[in-house]
Amino acid sequence: MSKAALDRLVEHLRDGVISTHAHRGDETAVIDRSLIRSACLWLRDTEGLEFNMLSDLTAVDYYTMGREPRFEVVYHLHSLTLKQRLRVKVGVPEEDPVVDTVCDIWQVANWCEREVWDLYGIRFKDHPDMRRILMYEEFDGHPLRKDYPKDKRQPLYRRPQHEIDEALAGRPGSGHRPGFGPRNLLES
Repeated sequence: MSKAALDRLVEHLRDGVISTHAHRGDETAVIDRSLIRSACLWLRDTEGLEFNMLSDLTAVDYYTMGREPRFEVVYHLHSLTLKQRLRVKVGVPEEDPVVDTVCDIWQVANWCEREVWDLYGIRFKDHPDMRRILMYEEFDGHPLRKDYPKDKRQPLYRRPQHEIDEALAGRPGSGHRPGFGPRNLLES
């Protein structure tokens, strides 16, 4: 069934599809990066496709393989109602590592895009909160890039105690809220 979805995407985007391939039932379309938002909206909202779940968004760095463009952002889409899946990829050049956000299309993309920014240095245009999610703000570089020095030493940074206390308390105005604890279970 995903083959039919891939065929419809190719028909819809025409020259915007760079390539397609399938492996063991997993259909993949590599599309022009300028079309990612419109393609995702179309895949989500079109009757008979209904890709209503983004299960993963990640990146690949082809630095050591010498491929151009150097990066790919990979979107794993699922239609829960129609029980089909589709992988969509966009190439991202090293000189301009920016892709349009899809976090307003699927909310889960918010954290996924932040993770890709944090670990690969690929920015997402119009993302509402493009800041690090795994590494601390003062971390220099993006550790999943293939050219990141494996022996690189990072500066140690100790936050002032009042910042730690505010973050743990989740105080209004602190800009921080812990992602754990009983408050998260009680508040919706």
